Amino acid sequence: MDLGLKDRVYVITGATRGLGNASARELVADGAKVVITGRDEKNVTHAAAALGPNAVGVAADNADPETATRTVAAAREHFGGFDGILISVGGPAPGFVADNTDAQWTAAFESVFLGAVRLARAAATELGEGGVIGFVLSGSVHEPIPGLTISNGLRPGLAGFAKSLADELGPRGIRVVGLLPARIDTDRVRELDGLSADPAATRAGHESRIPLRRYGTPEEFGRTAAFLLSPAASYLTGVMLPVDGGARHGF
Repeated sequence: MDLGLKDRVYVITGATRGLGNASARELVADGAKVVITGRDEKNVTHAAAALGPNAVGVAADNADPETATRTVAAAREHFGGFDGILISVGGPAPGFVADNTDAQWTAAFESVFLGAVRLARAAATELGEGGVIGFVLSGSVHEPIPGLTISNGLRPGLAGFAKSLADELGPRGIRVVGLLPARIDTDRVRELDGLSADPAATRAGHESRIPLRRYGTPEEFGRTAAFLLSPAASYLTGVMLPVDGGARHGF
């Protein structure tokens, strides 16, 4: 199936590695052009070079109020258009309720929540009919994950914001979608597994509770993201799609 991605232009935040990078790779592979962001300039430059001539890197922090306008401007400057954005944010500091400090909550709110809201608002003002705004969230939108209290607090709120935005932008022909990954085999997930006394046993335990009995690959997530962002998904909006191998047991 032709996804209709050729020469479409997307901004992908947090795309130097992990799920953002996997999504950028799949978009470029299907003919799209991407502006990727990350906080470290060296890492952004390297990641963009690895993606090839249809990618440009911009060093930017989601918590910076100027990031939203800078990235959209970069898309127009380098590729002459702007068709959508995938807002992928870093994972907040792990910890239980008693562990996390006010400073950690504030930093996470600025980056994970308010930064994502700013990016979506800026995109909404620039996109036309057929545009799309995507959010990489988490399975914690539906079910809290032990030891990730800050994420559990912020990501459901972003899902609510995304749903409200879908209702508001729908009449303009702009779609809003969310992806809810669970155990995808990224550096972040391996880091979380590594917090346990026995990481291998922890991974095996998680896999035993996933109907497909394995972690997902970044490529599997990236292909799902590319489809949702593409014109092929033109009648999907306001949805929160689990990418979790069946780990969510609710309907």
